[in-house]
Amino acid sequence: MKRLLLIGTLALACAGCAQTGGDAAKPPLETSGLTVPAGFKVTPFAEGFQKPRMLVVADNGDVLLSDTSAGKVYVLLDRDKNGEADGKELFASGLNQPHGLAIHGGYLYVANTDSVVRFPFKAGDLKSTGAAEKLVDLPSGGGHSTRTVEFGPDGKMYVSAGSSCNVCEESDPKRAAIWVYDADGKNGKQYASGLRNAVGIEWFDGQLYSTNNGRDQLGDDIPPEGFYKVNSGDFFGWPYCYTTKAGEPQVWDKDFGKKSASVCQDATPAFALTTAHSAPLGLAFYTGKTFPQNYAGQMFVALHGSWNRSEKSGYKVITVDPKSGKVADFLTGFLKNDKASGRPVDPVVAADGAMLLSDDGAGKVWRIQYVGQ
Repeated sequence: MKRLLLIGTLALACAGCAQTGGDAAKPPLETSGLTVPAGFKVTPFAEGFQKPRMLVVADNGDVLLSDTSAGKVYVLLDRDKNGEADGKELFASGLNQPHGLAIHGGYLYVANTDSVVRFPFKAGDLKSTGAAEKLVDLPSGGGHSTRTVEFGPDGKMYVSAGSSCNVCEESDPKRAAIWVYDADGKNGKQYASGLRNAVGIEWFDGQLYSTNNGRDQLGDDIPPEGFYKVNSGDFFGWPYCYTTKAGEPQVWDKDFGKKSASVCQDATPAFALTTAHSAPLGLAFYTGKTFPQNYAGQMFVALHGSWNRSEKSGYKVITVDPKSGKVADFLTGFLKNDKASGRPVDPVVAADGAMLLSDDGAGKVWRIQYVGQ
């Protein structure tokens, strides 16, 4: 009975986790079957991919994209600057489920499911000039197979890898964790732990942020999905605990039943939450100049969408205020009548201030731009 009461309470509490954003006085604009706040427009940028996942923008504005199922990385060009890719150039192929991408120090870094590799790269390159250089071995397979790579302001390489299971005690410390390395992959050590599946990691204003996918099989509404501010040595609870109220102490997972509630005392809670099973993936902070000022510095998160909820959740892009933790809808319309037309993965700010969004359900990349009232 107590568990049922808790589920009901959390369902009510999380009903407001994601609210409609934009100007309430003006109707949202619907383009390409998708809905955005008034003044914004959504158009296709590129298409024809198997499973487009993570994006990174080169200094000259070219966009690189990982196509995980195809084992490829593409360069997307918009040299005529008309808001639509002129074409896609195959930069590298034969990769093992490439996912995370980062550009640093004259290299393109690619996080495969089993390793981090790099290629020599400078802005304007359209094709790799040599074989991949392997830097780090990673645990492959398991319940969560994607890996993400990001560079911090310290020039270090940060790599996240998800858990091998829904809920278990891992034997490999690289799983359900973020590790930090030198840029050449040496001197690796665990940076943070207890993140079941931190697909999105991003530095902003000197702080590392992360999305996380909470555990399954505890009903429709437990636990809510969380967003985290990550610091060295932090433990984020999994598999023993989870956050039910943003910023408040974590709750012991009595269904898993390992250790005791005391372990949760040292678990850092999420600073913001959204509906359970929404599957937050990539994130980006808006640093462009063309969106209205109220979006500056806001965290945009792609919710990939649920597979195990009686009423589907996610399938949209939300904003998260990094200061207040307020969550609001930004881009919706992928889910209609319980059927999904796409699944958002990763937002990135383009050189012209627009936002690009990969969609591995439709095999596309979308462009979101502010066009004015």
